[in-house]
Amino acid sequence: MARVIASIEARMGSSRFPGKVLSDICGEPALTRLLRRLRLCKTLDGIILATTVESADDALEKWAESEGVVIYRGSEEDVLLRVVEAQQKMQSEVVVEITGDCVLLDPEIIDMGVTTFLENDCDLLLTGKKRTFPIGMDVLVYRLCDLIKVEQTISDSAVREHVALYFVEHPEIYRTINLFAPARWNAPNYRFVLDYPQDRLFINEVYKRLEPGYGDEFGIEEIMSLIKSEPALIEINKNCVLSKPR
Repeated sequence: MARVIASIEARMGSSRFPGKVLSDICGEPALTRLLRRLRLCKTLDGIILATTVESADDALEKWAESEGVVIYRGSEEDVLLRVVEAQQKMQSEVVVEITGDCVLLDPEIIDMGVTTFLENDCDLLLTGKKRTFPIGMDVLVYRLCDLIKVEQTISDSAVREHVALYFVEHPEIYRTINLFAPARWNAPNYRFVLDYPQDRLFINEVYKRLEPGYGDEFGIEEIMSLIKSEPALIEINKNCVLSKPR
């Protein structure tokens, strides 16, 4: 079987919400919440934090050491190279690209994405080409060998910043599967992502209600049921600018 590794892209710098990836979510850093979810995945062989060499990200190195997570520190601007080098450190074959602001990411969706990728003749699996899942319930899966070729041949700054962008923009080269949400999870305008302080307020409210019964093991099913029973929750961050598709 192919070696499947999730790389978490995270840094402390953020124009919208500096330090968001270590911001407090009901008593725990946001990245700790995400990590606990990733560790519930059945299809992952490992996890690595891909951060930068900037001094501000020393805090992320300390966090990784405290959580027993492998870390790679590379370029701040060249995220593509950073992810390639992080994945090479893990000797991976299949990459699961995760951004550090997807605090509520459901392990079931990741496993669904990885399994679909491995069982089909494709080069890229994603949720964002035609979005049906809430923002923040995102998964990207592709082969490291394909990413290495892009890194070695494409100098476009947008591609260097947005790791899988070249795959997404060239469907004539890369066979792509877009993962669609079941009808009960279809809510592409809901924000389950951590980009702004209002997003943190929303995520905190979700945790306040669901953590007592589920710990960190609640997923999209429980969140959607919660919103159905308390629709005012989704108003907390509805006016935030939508994230770019991942």
